[in-house]
Amino acid sequence: MYRSLLLSINVLGAPIVSTVRAQAPAPPKLSVHWEELSAAEFKDGIARAQGTCLLPFGILEKHGPHLALGNDLLNVRYAALNAAQQEYAIVFPEYYFGQIFEAKHQPGTVAYSRRLQLDLLQETTDEMARNGCKKIIIVNGHGGNNSLLPFFAQTQLDTPHDYVVYVLGIGRSGPGEPKHKSNPATDMHAGESETSMSMIARPDLVHLDRAPQESGADQARLKLPEGLYTGIWWYARFPNHYAGEGGVASRELGEFEAKNWINGIAQAIRAVKADQESLRLQTEFYERSKHPLETPQ
Repeated sequence: MYRSLLLSINVLGAPIVSTVRAQAPAPPKLSVHWEELSAAEFKDGIARAQGTCLLPFGILEKHGPHLALGNDLLNVRYAALNAAQQEYAIVFPEYYFGQIFEAKHQPGTVAYSRRLQLDLLQETTDEMARNGCKKIIIVNGHGGNNSLLPFFAQTQLDTPHDYVVYVLGIGRSGPGEPKHKSNPATDMHAGESETSMSMIARPDLVHLDRAPQESGADQARLKLPEGLYTGIWWYARFPNHYAGEGGVASRELGEFEAKNWINGIAQAIRAVKADQESLRLQTEFYERSKHPLETPQ
């Protein structure tokens, strides 16, 4: 009687245990936004991200007559946040403290001094690392940072750090891209490509009807030999701070470029998570730089 009762309980209990196991709660979904996480969630996020964090880098500047001042910031954050949803990483809040001296003559431009740009970026990555971000990917969204950010990454070799800075350039275009309606040679700022991307990231801030109000043509006012550089080159060519034809932008092109950029960032996150050599080599370099005469030749 006792054995029969026990067997009945076991048989009846089996489906219940099975059901409970099948309905076990999935790991909690963590926001990829740094600022949205609680302190406890942030710790879990750092572990899930394997110490990998993104710093999307935009700017505040004029974008022709038809796009928002923060267009670069809006676009790069759209791409970074969507990439982090694919491959989990924590995304730092809005960051727009970059190089934009060439647009100081235009309304709404915020141009910080060169010293503050570097100091603030260094302290930001230092603070990110202090909070567990040992692999920091600066995702550039502004062409004016193309020289600043590699230089910043190079300066990390000046003083020892227990983290690695990676810089990822703007990667919207690629094979199979829809045919452009404008000249690719001058499609550089608020033109067809960038405006198309903005139609996906923030369509409510795109005003195609305003694009023809100003010229985005190359004024070609400076004639210098190839390879000779001067800082006024951009103003000499595009004084309206508009390069290209934003009015011919399309959602088709924007969808392609958005997808390409997002996938490229996600791929970079995966590569950085797997990277075990950069920090090791960086640490080795710091040690050897203290005693260069002892470095094996």
